[in-house]
Amino acid sequence: MGPLTIIQLCAFLLLTGYVFYLFYHIMYSRYSFIKLGKQESLEPEYKQRFKQIAVNMFGHKTLLKDKKSGLMHLVMFYGFILIQFGAIDLVGKGLVPGWHLPLGSFYPIFVFIQEITVLLVLLATGYAFYRRYVEKLARLKRGWKAGIVILLLSSLMLSIILAGGLEMIWKGHEASALQPISSLFLLAFSWMGSSIAGVLFYVFWWIHLLILYTFLIYVPQSKHAHLFFAPINVFIRKLGVPGKLKKIDLEDENAESFGAGKIEDFTQNQLVDLYACVECGRCTSVCPAASTGKMLSPMHLITNMRDHLTNKGAAITSRTPWMPAFAFGGTTANELAASTETELDTPLVGEVVTEQELWACTSCRNCEEVCPVANEHVDKIMDMRRYLVLTEGSLPAEAARALNNIERQGNPWGLNRLDRKNWIDQLDDQNNVLEVQETESFEYLFYVGSMGSYDKRCQKISEAFVNIMNKAGITFAVLGNEEKNSGDTARRLGNEYLYQMLVEENVELFKNHNVKKIVTIDPHAFHTFKNEYQDFGLPEDVEVYHHSQLISKWIEEGRIQPNKSMMDKITYHDPCYLGRHNNEYEAPRQALSSIPGVELVEMERSGSNSMCCGAGGGMMWMEETEGTRVNNERTEQALQTKPDLIATGCPYCLTMVDDGLKAKDEERVQAKDIAEIISESLVG
Repeated sequence: MGPLTIIQLCAFLLLTGYVFYLFYHIMYSRYSFIKLGKQESLEPEYKQRFKQIAVNMFGHKTLLKDKKSGLMHLVMFYGFILIQFGAIDLVGKGLVPGWHLPLGSFYPIFVFIQEITVLLVLLATGYAFYRRYVEKLARLKRGWKAGIVILLLSSLMLSIILAGGLEMIWKGHEASALQPISSLFLLAFSWMGSSIAGVLFYVFWWIHLLILYTFLIYVPQSKHAHLFFAPINVFIRKLGVPGKLKKIDLEDENAESFGAGKIEDFTQNQLVDLYACVECGRCTSVCPAASTGKMLSPMHLITNMRDHLTNKGAAITSRTPWMPAFAFGGTTANELAASTETELDTPLVGEVVTEQELWACTSCRNCEEVCPVANEHVDKIMDMRRYLVLTEGSLPAEAARALNNIERQGNPWGLNRLDRKNWIDQLDDQNNVLEVQETESFEYLFYVGSMGSYDKRCQKISEAFVNIMNKAGITFAVLGNEEKNSGDTARRLGNEYLYQMLVEENVELFKNHNVKKIVTIDPHAFHTFKNEYQDFGLPEDVEVYHHSQLISKWIEEGRIQPNKSMMDKITYHDPCYLGRHNNEYEAPRQALSSIPGVELVEMERSGSNSMCCGAGGGMMWMEETEGTRVNNERTEQALQTKPDLIATGCPYCLTMVDDGLKAKDEERVQAKDIAEIISESLVG
């Protein structure tokens, strides 16, 4: 081993040791910041968790919803993994002359795979540059910081090509089909002497190594930290029903506050989300609030919280998050000490995340549905709302009015609770409705809900569903004036105290009447009954259905048969709490498709990517004061299909679409619930 080789080896070891020291410091700092959060036990469903890794990380299921960027990222992802083996091979060649990976007869095939991979990754980085800076995709950030990784990755690929071609000239190799790209370089620079080629090989060897190490240091300090945190985030994400909120122990005497008022009030699992964010903008691009000019941007919510965690974590732990400080504008120990008081006093709710942002969320979960790294935005917003309401006593006047009305009269309008069953009096003689007090023999409890009981337009949904059940020969009963609000509105508006009070009353009511099956026209009540009431004592054997599920089932069983031809073009709007929260997309479509003559057409945004009507998360009871109205935007999307009818499966959605049609002076198109449409199609 010659002196130059020894010097190179020593330089390599010193640089490698320094880089790995920096990497350890950076990663341990972020680990320390995450540890500031509350501990949370992980459900030991490891088979399901590894499946999530396989499907979403290795299979790119969520990323491939956008086929173009998904394919681009797939090439980069697997390309970068494969190239690491090539990096080991190249680094070894530079340290030990004549060495290469001990792959035997497979080595030439390995070299060929590496060259093709390099070419594909270069094409992918070129497309990434095009989408960001030429096509200027709205959801992607621009500027020099956003393009650093594209530059580094392209440079890394070019260094591999140049080093490979120079090695062939240096070692006197001939052009080979197994090294097509390096051979092109060889043919272009065959005039170069072997000594010069050898020197230049080491120049690009060092360039390759420096770029690799720059990656290792830069990535965890940038948005590309998702390379390390996204797999962890996917693995530890909440299992079970999406959108299910955690129960708060309101009797905890040691609790200083409820909800999340400080970054440390979130769980450690929630804080991993912040470093997993890749800033791709998918969440913001589908957010109904962001797309209609509201202040809320799910991506910026996460990144602002991430920066706050980093700054506050550095202040608390006295660990600089930036290494080396001179290169990344890091904070020195003295600067940390000086800024500690300021960082500790920076309020999370009100400054890092404004109340305006929190109250713009419709809790539709579209942001979570499209997030490729499994971030959960909505539960963080709900936790901060809970803090505002339960600890600070702060909420918009309209929301406070609705909650007060629910507490006093059991409905958001404050109408007399004794008028709840008045809608029954409007039914014709053929549609008899029994109350639970009048019968002990019923299969289904029909939970009507406040909209179906009090709202004149939505009472027609209740009437239509009663007609369907009677024609299907279903035994059912209603609670009448005993019925109470489900509490969903209270919970989504942050008033967990009122929610738990209503839940306890409802659970006791269901038990008293020996309820075994519940059906409701309200997806919000459906969701909370089915998925959240069990945390408060509702027996697990109580079955909960949305009316569309039973309508579809009864048609399939032949209990009812739509036989009146309706030569209408119908487009169906997916309610968020039926679709994304409970994965029910097919039942409403199957029911509508069973009607003779109906042409069912899909909106551009439908199914799991359906846009919210704007009423969820308690927004039904609040005025929109920013931008355009969400329901008008959604109605316009429906009208683009040129329908005769807009079908809905939720009384809130029906109200919002109806209002949207009125705002556009659209008289030709009607909005109806699927129960109304099916009821009209039943003759005899």
